[in-house]
Amino acid sequence: MNKRIFLAATAGLLVVSACSTTSPSAGSADAATKRASVDASVNEALATLYAQAKGSRELVAKASGVLVFPSVVSAGFVIGGSYGQGALRAGGRTQAYYSMAAGSVGLLAGAESKSVYILFMTPDSLAKFTASSGWTAGVDASVTLINVGADASASTETIKQPVVGYVLTKGGLMANLSIDGTKITRLEI
Repeated sequence: MNKRIFLAATAGLLVVSACSTTSPSAGSADAATKRASVDASVNEALATLYAQAKGSRELVAKASGVLVFPSVVSAGFVIGGSYGQGALRAGGRTQAYYSMAAGSVGLLAGAESKSVYILFMTPDSLAKFTASSGWTAGVDASVTLINVGADASASTETIKQPVVGYVLTKGGLMANLSIDGTKITRLEI
């Protein structure tokens, strides 16, 4: 039982520490360093996606914008949460920085990290996202996660949706997962 309490406490600390953001009093050098770090992580995450998911590079190129969260950490014991920071890219350039947060209740023990990619396939879906003060997957727009087959390519029907996404873990692409209820908020860094 002590091991479970220790695991729950450790997981809780992980989530709380991951949720800390840059304070308004932080200098512009700290903000520039943070932006550079997020951008480097986004570049790495996109390279991983392109290597693991057939056709993903072409799909990202067709999108009006792509929101990339390189490391979303989920942790907890029965009650948990997840948090990550990322960037919105359009035209190959970073437009803004965002955080992703969600809570969960259920059979959860431990911690894991995943990368989340949200592709806005139409200018309208991207405009609605950028105009929002806080965007929730499944509420403000439905995110169709790309269900990959044996050849790891997206189905033709899936890519016709206005907002699609990928979720990657260290084990590879995840299928049958939902990010509904995940709150995405713009960061001022």
